[in-house]
Amino acid sequence: MIKPPPMKRARSGPLADRMFGWAAKASALVTLVLLVSILVTLTMSAWPAISKYGLSFLTSTTWDPVQEDFGGLVMIYGTLATSLIALLIAVPVSFGIALFLTELSPAWLKRPLGTAIELLAAVPSIVYGMWGLLVFGPVLATYVQQPIQAWTAGVPYVGAFFSGPPVGIGILSAGIILAIMIIPFIASVMRDVFEVTPPMLKESAYGLGATTWEVVSKVVLPYTKTGVIGGIMLGLGRAIGETMAVTFVIGNFNQLDSLSLFQAANSITSALANEFAEAGEGLHQASLMYLGLVLFFITFVILSLSKLLLAQLRKSEGAKS
Repeated sequence: MIKPPPMKRARSGPLADRMFGWAAKASALVTLVLLVSILVTLTMSAWPAISKYGLSFLTSTTWDPVQEDFGGLVMIYGTLATSLIALLIAVPVSFGIALFLTELSPAWLKRPLGTAIELLAAVPSIVYGMWGLLVFGPVLATYVQQPIQAWTAGVPYVGAFFSGPPVGIGILSAGIILAIMIIPFIASVMRDVFEVTPPMLKESAYGLGATTWEVVSKVVLPYTKTGVIGGIMLGLGRAIGETMAVTFVIGNFNQLDSLSLFQAANSITSALANEFAEAGEGLHQASLMYLGLVLFFITFVILSLSKLLLAQLRKSEGAKS
């Protein structure tokens, strides 16, 4: 008896294809509409402050709700300084973690160590802030700040760079806490992109006598540079937008007396968290919304610069080839 041929699975018709296309376009448009809506809402809410201060808001250090005189330079500086310190610490550490997990770690240690690093990302930010205020701050003040201030006392310029009350709260403390918070994100992304490098490429380099560092720098990093930069941008976005942890350890000081690493300062997110609930309608609330608009543009500029960097890297590779 001849068996009938197996039934073929019915193909979706043109209507299903069109519906799928419409759904995909709608998803993209929703994202764009949300982005534009946020920008328009922030601009409208901040318009009283924009019309009164203009761009001088970005260069003024005055923040006086009583006299209704506002400037955002202190918060902008605090946001950029703490994020830069966090990146300077987190990127090398994350790179070392990813390199160890993908190239050097024994098999029995790779999984538990990778899981432990990922679990750090699940710790709530308020826990990091409380730990920074109650544990890390006193340790930083006793074993780092006081010795450095004693060594640099009287040294021109250098001493001022480390001046400030030895309480362990300020820009450096906030930057280190942010670095601890973003290391799991950057390290996890770097590890994942390092693992997608074709084994044949690495084995070929090892076969030619390359060292581990040469394989990573000459093979792995060029192959995964897009993912690596994406991971760094992910960590930077987390650092710029972090609120509670920074609020606990930055000092929430709305004056810029010096550029010391130990100087208490403020950030955009901390100012919004501390003052928005008590800000009355009018110029104070509009100035806070202006700070939110500035934060929006900071993230946009950073993302644009990362895209330009990737484009330049691709262009230079094309020139070499």
